[in-house]
Amino acid sequence: MAEQAYPKKTIAIFSLLLVVAAVLFYWVWGVSYGSWNIFAAENMGVYSIFIVLLGLGVFGLLLAKYKQ
Repeated sequence: MAEQAYPKKTIAIFSLLLVVAAVLFYWVWGVSYGSWNIFAAENMGVYSIFIVLLGLGVFGLLLAKYKQ
């Protein structure tokens, strides 16, 4: 069997870092600008960055869990 390019542990750690980065990004932005409503029209850029980071992190964690 061929050796895997990236071990499960590496994928899981990187994915967890993406999830943490998403939460920290949202929290720091909310504290800095005093707005926690990411669904407001003027906050769509923050929402899109948050969702991409969080989505990739969750996808990576699922990939690491179910990877053979």
